[in-house]
Amino acid sequence: MNTPILALAFFGLLGSTAACADEVVRHKIPNSDFPIAAAVEVPAGKTTVYLSGAGPAVADKSQPADSIAAYGDTRTQTISALNAIRASLQRLHLDIKDIVKMDVFLVGDPAHGGNMDFAGFMEGYRQFFGTAEQPNLPARSTMRVASLVSPGWLIEIEVAAVRE
Repeated sequence: MNTPILALAFFGLLGSTAACADEVVRHKIPNSDFPIAAAVEVPAGKTTVYLSGAGPAVADKSQPADSIAAYGDTRTQTISALNAIRASLQRLHLDIKDIVKMDVFLVGDPAHGGNMDFAGFMEGYRQFFGTAEQPNLPARSTMRVASLVSPGWLIEIEVAAVRE
């Protein structure tokens, strides 16, 4: 075999692999439409930004400041926390689409018998992820915790985003 031709073919393959290796790759969960990624690959050389946890803003100032009523139900709190995350990311010239990893901490909701309101969380979450406008899905973990910093918080979310 002609060595120069073999070398050109080899370097041609390397070039095409390198182009693909420059992009964040989000692996879907096989046979599922659940809006999270099974895994996310971040290539070398990308900047990863880790945001501290974000909770909800007060939704009803007429309620006691440390009450769930002040912050709203899980759906309302999820939307509020994700809007706060979006604002933080935008200050860093990033957006929701750049999130690659998300950790969600949910407190049991007294309105749901002390169980976490995962359905309410997903209603809020689906407004930001897996939409036609924003199809990028993060790898995600969701945990039930005993409490958060504010007694009125049902949710806190922390994320890692990648600058493309």
